Amino acid sequence: MSAALTFVAPPPGLAPLVDFTLRPVDGAAGLFALEAAGRRLFVLDAAVYLPDYQPEISDEDAAALGLAGPEDALVLVVAVPGGAATTVNLMAPIVVNAATGVCAQVILEGQDWPLRAELAAR
Repeated sequence: MSAALTFVAPPPGLAPLVDFTLRPVDGAAGLFALEAAGRRLFVLDAAVYLPDYQPEISDEDAAALGLAGPEDALVLVVAVPGGAATTVNLMAPIVVNAATGVCAQVILEGQDWPLRAELAAR
């Protein structure tokens, strides 16, 4: 099942695009393709692949997304497949209001998350 997502601002490198479709990848629970205008990013549901990942978003970002609490958010991380390993961007997760589809790629200021973390085998 696909979901429509609308970014409050274009994701870095994808301006002026703000309207995307989130499609599950068959056979890979928690792996999605985020698509718009012929562009595609692979994203992972952090709750599935990175259960210890607990980014803190600002009150301002939470308000912009209409989030009342962490339970309202779906946290996705951009995955970059590589020859030897897949890396994920933990410094800039995509935070989605699960009820409305409004989302943003949030830069986590003052937090020690890596830009390219190697994804461990499951």
